[in-house]
Formats: sequence, C-alpha cells, structure tokens
Amino acid sequence: MKERLAGFLLMCAVVPMAVCGYLMLVWIGLFGPNARGRAGVRALDHFVNATVFNGYAWESISSHAWRERDQRWARVVIRVTDHFQKDHCLRANRREQPVVDLVLKSRLDRQTIA
Repeated sequence: MKERLAGFLLMCAVVPMAVCGYLMLVWIGLFGPNARGRAGVRALDHFVNATVFNGYAWESISSHAWRERDQRWARVVIRVTDHFQKDHCLRANRREQPVVDLVLKSRLDRQTIA
C-alpha cells in the first residue's frame, strides 16, 4: 500500500512534467539540437515500452519486440521497423540485452519501497 501511495504522489508531479517534456520534445525535434532530440525520443521509447507494452523501463520497444517476436504486436513492430532499417529490432536487442540481463541479475527490478 505504501508503494502505491508513493507512486500516486510521484505521478501527480511527473505527469504534468511529462506532458511539458513531450511538448518540448516536439519543439526540439523541429528546431533544436539532434542529440537532445534523440535523448528525448529514447526516453519516450522506454516509457512507452514500460507502460503500453508492459516491458522493462530500461529497454526500448524494438528490443522488447525482438524478445517477444512470437507475439503479434511484436511482429508488427519488427515489420514496421524493417522498412526503415533492416534488422533494427535484432540489433537493438543485441545492444540492450546485456543491460536487461545485468539489471535482472542484480535484482534492480525488485520493489524498492517496503
């Protein structure tokens, strides 16, 4: 219960900042430096993976799709990304899987508030 309350209070502060961050990302994507835009898109990618696709917060949608490639949603993601970059999801998974393995091995995915 304590974790849910802490999460609710945190989200009350984070969600307005996330909306502001998204609007800033649109502006930066159009007029700002590429590196800052890429960092924002990467963070948004991880957020969507964790919330919409029930994936790990430290993993991209592409890497998650490759791990779950037998699922219908993952096959769609793989097919779409292949139009832009051949084997994108496979390469993303090769790059990110060591991080996923380390986080799981170190138990960093466990509950932090007792």
